Amino acid sequence: MSTDKPCTLPPAHPFDDDRIKEECGVFGVVGVANAASVVALGLHALQHRGQEAGGIVTHDFESGFNSARRFGLVRDNFTSEKLLNTLPGPIGIGHVRYSTAGSKGATAIRDVQPFFGEFVMGGAAVAHNGNLTNANALRKGLINRGSIFQSSSDSECIIHLMARAMGETIPERMKEALTQVEGAFSIVAMTRTKLIGVRDPLGIRPLVLGRLGDGYILASETCALDIIGATFLREIEPGEMVVITAHGVKSSRPFPPRRPQPCIFEYVYFSRPDSVLGGKSVYEVRREIGRELAREAPVDADMVCTVPDGGTPGAIGYSQESGIPFEMGIVRNQYMGRTFIEPSEQIRNMGVRLKLNVNRALVEGKKIILVDDSIVRGTTSRKLKDMILEAGAAEVHFRIASPPVQWPCFFGVDLPNREDLLAAQMTNDEMRDYLGVSSLEFLSIDGLYRALGEKNGRDPAAPAYYDAVFTGDYPIEPKDMIEKGFQMKTAAE
Repeated sequence: MSTDKPCTLPPAHPFDDDRIKEECGVFGVVGVANAASVVALGLHALQHRGQEAGGIVTHDFESGFNSARRFGLVRDNFTSEKLLNTLPGPIGIGHVRYSTAGSKGATAIRDVQPFFGEFVMGGAAVAHNGNLTNANALRKGLINRGSIFQSSSDSECIIHLMARAMGETIPERMKEALTQVEGAFSIVAMTRTKLIGVRDPLGIRPLVLGRLGDGYILASETCALDIIGATFLREIEPGEMVVITAHGVKSSRPFPPRRPQPCIFEYVYFSRPDSVLGGKSVYEVRREIGRELAREAPVDADMVCTVPDGGTPGAIGYSQESGIPFEMGIVRNQYMGRTFIEPSEQIRNMGVRLKLNVNRALVEGKKIILVDDSIVRGTTSRKLKDMILEAGAAEVHFRIASPPVQWPCFFGVDLPNREDLLAAQMTNDEMRDYLGVSSLEFLSIDGLYRALGEKNGRDPAAPAYYDAVFTGDYPIEPKDMIEKGFQMKTAAE
């Protein structure tokens, strides 16, 4: 039984138009009563990874597989007892989405994961965080051989590849399917009795394993374990597949080994600060990033402020290292959801002010260091600077807790085309003048690596992380985008 329900996706907030969009979050559980409720809680903890839509699939032996997919936030869709009662069973998986591939809008409920397929040995559902860089070629080949796609998502290719695989079990078919894909994938899947987790050989996207009573949990981040009181066991390793049943966890390595390159932007932006990633506290890494930024780019000022909430740990670190007081010079309206925005010109012209407000009593007459995690198009940064100066600040100095974002990402992050990235089109001085600030400095790529524990900075011959948004060095050739005209980095760059 499916409880899919179409609805209208509300317009995006103007503030969000200049932010990097998170990828997706996945969560799965086996061996726990009322799995759907546990999945809903886990997805709520992962909401920062995707606010566009969400879905849950469960199974029990009386009603079989059941699913619900909705646009909007978990709290608005998956908290009612009535809905959760339609998703019975001790096993379930879920997905929160911001689309990085496929269509967007009210007609795209078919793109909301998890995806489900019936095979000769039974049904299976799949939830995918990442992006397949050869999806176009796979899709064309599958359609030419008779596959009928129901969505525009690259993730559906996995189901069709599984359908054509020759393995005798679902895990075997998934192994065969995934050997044909390229790109980034952290996958949580389920059969009637098995929970399956797979991470791509580079480990670009995170996936962790936890324990809850007699059951097991798979999740994108450790913060999703915390919300349900689960114990963190370990990370799923790059290139590893785990198959979990009531009898325990079986691990295999279905892919040729490669040197791992987890996404460095998980530390800069995506993961929640209370998560632990690669054995490192995300909060502590971001605070150290701020310290490194203060060492690299000091400036005489009266206070350090943050652009809430992404820049806060970095601003704290900058303050601690520089000795300049940290103050809440900008306050975020925590209750300003996207559904409040109406499609009227008057409200849209208010832009950033709907989400952020300057604490005038603090900033008036002061020299302000404003710390943010990144700059994309720069439109939000300009508006923030205007607001601070209008409130009476004497100077505004931007300090960015990451290197300049100069390249798009094709591995599960929705970044603009390169021509829309401010740092790809302007020098640092040109960006400073465009933003109209007293000074502008970014953290260096070596400084970012030092903050992550690489004492000598980035090794250009063997970088420890996937960092293409800063460097243009893609560990996997993005074939689909090259076919569409994307130009890879040249030797001169």
